[in-house]
Amino acid sequence: MSYVAIKGGKAAIDGAAAVTEFLRGRDDSGEPLNLSAIECQLRLLTSRVVSEGGLYHPRLASLAIKQFQGDTLEAAFALRAYRSTKPRLLATPVQNSTNMRCIRRISSAFKDIPGGQMLGPNYDFTLRLLRFDLADEDPNEFRSIARKFLGALPEADLPDSFPKVLDALRAEGLLPPVAESRNEPFDITREPLVFPVPRSAALATMARAETGSLLAMAYSNMRGYGDVHPTVAELRVGYIPVMVPHPVTGEPMEAGEVLVTECEVVAMYESGKADCLPTFTLGYGACFGHNEVKAISMAILDRSLQKGMQDGPENPSEDPEFVLLHVDGVDSMGFASHYKMPHYVTFQSDMDRLRTTQGKARAADQASQMEVV
Repeated sequence: MSYVAIKGGKAAIDGAAAVTEFLRGRDDSGEPLNLSAIECQLRLLTSRVVSEGGLYHPRLASLAIKQFQGDTLEAAFALRAYRSTKPRLLATPVQNSTNMRCIRRISSAFKDIPGGQMLGPNYDFTLRLLRFDLADEDPNEFRSIARKFLGALPEADLPDSFPKVLDALRAEGLLPPVAESRNEPFDITREPLVFPVPRSAALATMARAETGSLLAMAYSNMRGYGDVHPTVAELRVGYIPVMVPHPVTGEPMEAGEVLVTECEVVAMYESGKADCLPTFTLGYGACFGHNEVKAISMAILDRSLQKGMQDGPENPSEDPEFVLLHVDGVDSMGFASHYKMPHYVTFQSDMDRLRTTQGKARAADQASQMEVV
């Protein structure tokens, strides 16, 4: 594909940047968005950006949201670009999500689960009606929301962690035993996807994929272009402690915690191998931040891709190459946006070929008319 350089366009580019900044600052209130306000009041938007940006830094995600005026794809792009400038100090060992400090934990497979259901923050039971009282919210009343909530909390001793629902199913023999992998997880930030790819590469790709793309792929499976039909065994939202080796002793130590959404789905059972009983199949999804739709979609696609890798893809959602190469929002946005760049040379060539073809068609039509006469 050919491009042509633009000369003398700096003034226009500077003007475009100026008008973009003007649109950001034309609010009559004159109050710039505070990063803390974005991080807290738009927490689900921040969660989406840290997930798709592949960098857990809510404050920088808030800055990117402010800078790009709410465009999640551009914000995720900026977050990835920033991450690429930083050195990699170390790689953490595999983290155990059983140690998650849950703020939400539900299961649609059982009414009662070990440790109990925890609804936590969600909109599942909220009517989708506009709250017009928020249009002119009183600042003092807003600042009292947290105080009122904390003051009304009952005394309760919540456990530090909860058992996994899947453990109960495994104890009953309804799930296969956990298979320990000796392979290093695939690093999608340093290695290109060369198909066939390991499952870790698929999970890593989907973990930072664009939420809408994952949902669309998973929805195609739900609508019949696939055959997973899962049940959510457990959906968790909470903080996972990040354990790293101590620089001196090598013993694991907690360096911090990250907010994660995790989903484990149970799908239709399949016949076991020789000397093995049939068991349910599993799909797994996890991503930074609070994004339940993404985690569920990822778990569905994980099971779908496993089926495609094992038996051969019969539907688009079972084809690893089709799914994994089309769910990354930054890649997709970049390719779509490149069409805005100058394509003068290629389009001139297209026009020349079209004019030549039209001329040949007219000549052939005139020749045919002369033969008829």
